[in-house]
Amino acid sequence: MNDETEYAIDALLREQFEGPVADHGFCESVMDRLPARRRWDQWPMVTGIFAGVAACWFSLWSAPIAFDGWHDWLSRAPSAATLALFIVMMSMAVLALVWTIAEADDQYRPSRMVR
Repeated sequence: MNDETEYAIDALLREQFEGPVADHGFCESVMDRLPARRRWDQWPMVTGIFAGVAACWFSLWSAPIAFDGWHDWLSRAPSAATLALFIVMMSMAVLALVWTIAEADDQYRPSRMVR
């Protein structure tokens, strides 16, 4: 549907109905009966982060490209190793951002609509 059609349908519905449909407390009783949202533990995430950092550090310890990239980065000399290191760091930051947004969207709990 396009915006004009949606606007026409909304206008028609507003003319026919003055307000929300009375549910005589049905929605509130259902919301009261729902189980509380489980709180997730943070220790698996923290453990996974430390394990991932340790595994990356251990696997890159003997790699010359990582050493050269850090060395060139700290000496401010651009090189292919520095560029590769920068691209990996930026892609990891973007992945973390996307994951954070996805997790925040799952935890969003809309409040009751008030008109």
